[in-house]
Amino acid sequence: MQLVIVSGLSGSGKSVALNVLEDSGFYCVDNLPAKLVPELIGFLKAAGSERVALSIDVRSGRTLEELPRHIAALQRAGEDVRVLFLDAKTDALIKRFSETRRRHPLSDGARTLQECIARERELLADLRDLAQRVDTSDLSPNALRGWVRDFVSLARTGPTVLFQSFGYKNGVPLDADLVFDVRCLPNPHYDPRLRPLTGKDEAVIEFLRAQPDSAEMIEDIRRFVARWLPAFDRDSRSYFTVAIGCTGGRHRSVYFVEALAALFREHNEVLVRHRELA
Repeated sequence: MQLVIVSGLSGSGKSVALNVLEDSGFYCVDNLPAKLVPELIGFLKAAGSERVALSIDVRSGRTLEELPRHIAALQRAGEDVRVLFLDAKTDALIKRFSETRRRHPLSDGARTLQECIARERELLADLRDLAQRVDTSDLSPNALRGWVRDFVSLARTGPTVLFQSFGYKNGVPLDADLVFDVRCLPNPHYDPRLRPLTGKDEAVIEFLRAQPDSAEMIEDIRRFVARWLPAFDRDSRSYFTVAIGCTGGRHRSVYFVEALAALFREHNEVLVRHRELA
């Protein structure tokens, strides 16, 4: 069985993710109490279900703390269990709640919305560390749908390395494990010919390849990630996100992400995301 558990902050896009999985042929259950996971999976396996997606979050209440134990037991039993954790910056979540006028699950009349979100982060912290994290703060629904499809399509042969480009002007991604800054390199933005292009275009690639420091920095990052990736694997981390940032997130960081992904694909499952291009 392929089991995907979708969790994360309220307002971060879990409904969008679950709809994508349902459209992809998964049997989906929303707002399942965590303590019912073993019973439901046993029932669905007996019924012949091969692809199942569960949405589990703070609405599970006190039983949420049981979920990491259930996940570990399923993985020991040989099940393909993947955990997707959707996150977003607090100001983005507040804006979404304001637009939809929905009530936060932890709202009790005593906490402000910001306090509810902070408490929710605390309650989900253990689950967040087990998951592939996605920062949806600046993502359109269509971009999120594409990233979810990529997540479930990967073969599981070891830890997945996700290389993500971003622009510092829009903030550092919440889902990054390692962050590297490439703003010290010459910026193609200041060349009128290159400005409308991205780090995927040949003219920008040639420009950055011609910079003496580009190849050396790529090799330094490659060596560092390769050196420490096994340590994250030993810590039972199935997903590892490396974020590369430049000023706007369209040229240098995109070029570096594409170059690093090509180097790691030979030995690792690799995903690529370009936040500002999305």
